[in-house]
Amino acid sequence: GNKATTGPFAPIVRIVRDRLGTKKFNQLRGKAISLHSQVIKGFCQKIGVSNSQSQGLIRLAKKNGEKLGFLA
Repeated sequence: GNKATTGPFAPIVRIVRDRLGTKKFNQLRGKAISLHSQVIKGFCQKIGVSNSQSQGLIRLAKKNGEKLGFLA
């Protein structure tokens, strides 16, 4: 994870990671990120957004996740 992240959710993320173990936590987080990306792509397809624009939205979601501490 990104231990330098200081967002409001970082402490919770670290506690959950410590309780689950790094391997299981990373698997769970990977699934959540994948589902979130699928939701973004599906929404973009429904409203006619191009693939390059949807990829930009996914990158923006990652940056926001970092700022909020979800990637701690």
